[in-house]
Amino acid sequence: MSEGAPIRQPVVLVTGLSGAGKASILRALEDLGYEAIDNPPLELIEGMVAPPASGTGRRIAIGVDARSRGFDAQGVLDTLARLRLNPAIWPELIFAWADEAILQRRYTETRRRHPLSPRGRVAEGIAAEQALTAKLREVADLVIDTSELPLAELRRLIDQRYGAEGQREPLAGLSVTLVSFAFPAGLPREADMVFDTRFLRNPHYVQALKPHTGLEPAVGAYIESDPDYRAFFIALTGLLGLVLPRFVQEGKKYATIAVGCTGGRHRSVHIVERLAFHLTQAGWRVTTTHRELIREEARARAPALASDVGFPDASRPPGPSVQAQEA
Repeated sequence: MSEGAPIRQPVVLVTGLSGAGKASILRALEDLGYEAIDNPPLELIEGMVAPPASGTGRRIAIGVDARSRGFDAQGVLDTLARLRLNPAIWPELIFAWADEAILQRRYTETRRRHPLSPRGRVAEGIAAEQALTAKLREVADLVIDTSELPLAELRRLIDQRYGAEGQREPLAGLSVTLVSFAFPAGLPREADMVFDTRFLRNPHYVQALKPHTGLEPAVGAYIESDPDYRAFFIALTGLLGLVLPRFVQEGKKYATIAVGCTGGRHRSVHIVERLAFHLTQAGWRVTTTHRELIREEARARAPALASDVGFPDASRPPGPSVQAQEA
């Protein structure tokens, strides 16, 4: 958004698979000051989000899913398209999902029925909902995989994007997610581009640095002392400077850039942090995730709290429109 332009009213539609954390996302947005409304009839949404004549900074988050009366993916897309025609509104769509096995486990733990299979198998309901919402996942501004995401990290991601620091529209409508990871643990499934930093000096073999992570200055300084670091980082940022604008031309709403190393704790973490700073300075809106650090934290907290692994919307039966509330 250009400097001096009027601030548009943020409207966030939250959808996705049942059990994937939609209710948790709504509560996180509510904690950030959004008016959170869960499961209203689709035909009422446009009236709910109409900006007040006073132009006050009203922010709205609305949950829409298979429980919503008249739910239809094309209907949601049509509503979103009409909202985007309103110059006073800044609408976005969040899609929450998780692996089928994780969703089945969450339903087993909560002993609840799937809204699309109240008398059948949970797997049937999940498959039906995946087919029903596929179009929404394709066009979402932000897709969040909660399969191994602790609730605290989910809240951090929402705060990073929609909190005080994230209250600006992304450059050209594209949002960038940076992910650090360990190659032995597998590639991030959502990655659009993957970069390998295993050729750089490894702090793992320095006794004083091994227990620490790439978030700490001493580790970063060691990595940057590698004679090839500077050339690599310049080439990396140059490539992204070329590719990201082309993503915008293709109409992409989000891009996930994954950076890996051997353990996912040192080199990839530091590079992601440096990239986040660089891209933010260039005007892109960026979120970061350090996959292996999240997993370490989750293991350290085991056994996890039920809210960290069960995500409350897996336990919510179909019902009428209700205001999102903290459990």
